Amino acid sequence: MKINIIFLLKLLGYSLLFLLVAALFYGAGGWYQARNDADGLRQITQDMIDSGLAVDDLGNNQSGSNRSTYIIKVEDPNFLHHKGVDFSTDGAGATTITQSLAKRLAFTNFKPGYQKIRQTGYALGLESKLEKDEIFILFLNTAPMGRFPTGWIEGFHRAAKLQYRKNTADLTDDEFIELIAVLIAPSELRLDRESSKRDERVLRIKKLLADECTPDGHNDVWLEGCA
Repeated sequence: MKINIIFLLKLLGYSLLFLLVAALFYGAGGWYQARNDADGLRQITQDMIDSGLAVDDLGNNQSGSNRSTYIIKVEDPNFLHHKGVDFSTDGAGATTITQSLAKRLAFTNFKPGYQKIRQTGYALGLESKLEKDEIFILFLNTAPMGRFPTGWIEGFHRAAKLQYRKNTADLTDDEFIELIAVLIAPSELRLDRESSKRDERVLRIKKLLADECTPDGHNDVWLEGCA
């Protein structure tokens, strides 16, 4: 019996080691893929900038600051400083802006679970090759924004045009914040219909941006701390 227990413990140890190595290789594959994709993504980013989809095209708030700060504070508060992942910042949640972009670029049908390993590897690869502004522009212009009468829409600027018939820089702060609100759940918090849940999130975001509240820990992406 003693020999069998030792054998089983060794087998378990080898199995765990195998899984760890496999996970590392799987994540590394995402990292290498991102680095190989980087030059093409940089050109796509430049095309977006040339088309009026740059960070500067988000417009400024009433204090004169670019409104990209609004999106970052809600979606990924430590975006400008982390390397693709964030395990501690209040309100950051399990997915950074870079990981969210990785989900769209590296997968045709991302599913939570083991694919998170490759998603994280891809995000780290993006951060090693692209500038923060490039990652942010790609994130913003590929972000799912929900269903409109014309169909499913991707892209923050495109949603602004469809919903408000304005360029993004011309939106009021209220309109801009409403667009931010749907990023977390575009299928649920649709812009083309009344939604008390969306309206509640807008109010929470306004309180957050006014520094009247803080998220209730790392996983508080719904801003319960601002309820």
